[in-house]
Amino acid sequence: MTSKEGIFRKNAKGFGFVDIGEDQEIYISKENTNNALNGDKVLIEILEEKEKTKKAEGKVEKIIKHEKDTVVGTFQNNRNFGFVVPDDKNLGTDIFISKSNFGRAKNNYKVLVKITKYPKKGKNAEGKVIEVLGRTDQAGVDMLSLIKEYKLPAEFPKQVVKEAERCGNKIDKKDIPNRIDHRNDVIFTIDGEDAKDLDDAVRVTKLKNENYRLDVHIADVSYYVKEGSFLDEEALIRGTSIYMLGRVIPMLPHELSNGICSLNAGEDRFTLSCSMEINKEGKVISSEVYKGIINVTERMNYHDVQKILDKSDDKVLKRYAPYIKDFELMAELATILKNRRVEQGYLNLDIPESKIDLDVNGRVVNIEKYETSFSNEIIEQFMLIANETIAEKFYWLNAPFIYRVHENPDFEKVKELNKFLFNFGLKIKANADNIYPQEFAKILKEVKGKEEEKVISNLILRTLKVAKYEPENKGHFGIASKCYCHFTSPIRRYPDLFIHRVISQYLNDNNNKIEIKNDISTSKKVNLEEKQAIKIIKNKLPEEIYEKYIGQAEKYAEQSSECEKIAQKVERDAEDVKKAEYMQNKIGEEYKGIISSVTSFGIFVELENTVEGLIRFDNLGNEYFIYDEDNKTLIGEKTKKVYHIGDKIKIRVIAANKQTRRIDFESL
Repeated sequence: MTSKEGIFRKNAKGFGFVDIGEDQEIYISKENTNNALNGDKVLIEILEEKEKTKKAEGKVEKIIKHEKDTVVGTFQNNRNFGFVVPDDKNLGTDIFISKSNFGRAKNNYKVLVKITKYPKKGKNAEGKVIEVLGRTDQAGVDMLSLIKEYKLPAEFPKQVVKEAERCGNKIDKKDIPNRIDHRNDVIFTIDGEDAKDLDDAVRVTKLKNENYRLDVHIADVSYYVKEGSFLDEEALIRGTSIYMLGRVIPMLPHELSNGICSLNAGEDRFTLSCSMEINKEGKVISSEVYKGIINVTERMNYHDVQKILDKSDDKVLKRYAPYIKDFELMAELATILKNRRVEQGYLNLDIPESKIDLDVNGRVVNIEKYETSFSNEIIEQFMLIANETIAEKFYWLNAPFIYRVHENPDFEKVKELNKFLFNFGLKIKANADNIYPQEFAKILKEVKGKEEEKVISNLILRTLKVAKYEPENKGHFGIASKCYCHFTSPIRRYPDLFIHRVISQYLNDNNNKIEIKNDISTSKKVNLEEKQAIKIIKNKLPEEIYEKYIGQAEKYAEQSSECEKIAQKVERDAEDVKKAEYMQNKIGEEYKGIISSVTSFGIFVELENTVEGLIRFDNLGNEYFIYDEDNKTLIGEKTKKVYHIGDKIKIRVIAANKQTRRIDFESL
């Protein structure tokens, strides 16, 4: 029998799956888990190979490494002993606590427990309480629990803070002569109203030849965060900033993220800048990268920019009267860039985000769909083209680099998607050798504005692979780009900081400017192997530095991808907690929703406010339901009523629990 290593993902019912890579999961029955817990690295034996209608099945031979040695949960006091019920409902065991290990825990308090014995032969794990977090209903305890559960670094070490403080809050004027000075230019930051870490600023002008010049100025974080410093080592550990609904776990201390590295209006700031000449078709016909210095003219927010474009608020129009033409020019260029990208197959997955409003104590007061406007699109398009231009430029230079990679979806998953799309009269044309983003883009265009748009966008999202960081360029399917990176957010993403460091090294060796005159951003792209087609300047770093960066790119790409996964889980869990908290006060209320998923145990329904809940069979109707896995539908045995993904449905809220992050509905 074949043995494989992988990560075990346990279901609350006891069974689970082991991810062995290459998009293959092995089913593990409850009897074959061998006491493995959710997240454990395990060695499994394959018992049955995969068939067309059945997953491969295996059993856990050995637990190589337990993922968790501490667990967050709710303490239950039974006088002479206690239990901790984990927040992770899939963990696979409650934690037995002897009376001598209660610590200061009280009944129904959230605690952090250290596992002292892992489960064996049907016995629960054992542990000791090492920290009491607070009452389960106490304000802030829910987010603190997530911080402890994921072992997030909530505080910065003292030496990191001291290093950040030494950076000061003013630029070093000695370095100004080494930079291109844009301090007299009209430059804007455009962000959300609550944003404090402003790492990108933009300017658009019209050239004499009627082309556009787009300047994207990014905070020169690598100037302050030196390689090997305490700041750098801590940033690498964190990998990314994490946004937890009113609380941020930043990658860099606020002395940098909100201070000297933030492009605050009216303050001189150092930047790494990318200036592009773009024609009326949206092609970048020349570009240059250089170190700059700017002084932002105005700190704008998306709402005010949209009001300016819509001419909808006289007060705002009067306030920004000198700059109205600037914003109109931005909108003009952003429209051109978006139209061109859509033609290339850009997947504009318009999946609404949640806007969760909290009061001063961190409790939810309202949840609704986060409304975006074209002003958001302006910045998105400018950042996309800057990221793409930088990636292409340094690909041609054969530089050690970290790319943002989004590989083509698997053909088998596309075939599964087509089964769903058939119900809507749609189909993605593809075969095993040819899967093009344009085909997905056609579907999204077809359903734009229709009731099924949200559901189909979600189905497509589930079909696509997960984007990640890699040292090798493999293109980006989702934005229909052959070469892409993350350059524009070095305050909150380590890969951006790393490539800034690489870019700075090249700039130091080339008198602060790297320029390419050729059009390398057309839809008729030259073969990326034909590097001789592009004339570029000196492109060799000293061998020792080159090899060092090559090794770092591989290591940092993998580590940053893992940090990103954790951040996404935390942010998703934080939303789930707050959505459940909000719906606890809505028990008995009725809503209209849409079926977002059909499973073998019920249907998930998403409400207009983005909250999703489950209708189990018992609450769906007084009959037996047949689950059609191929078409992901439910069929009532008596009534023959069929539930499809995308169907409208009226529901009543019957239960919500922020501890389990679960919301239950019944159909009406």
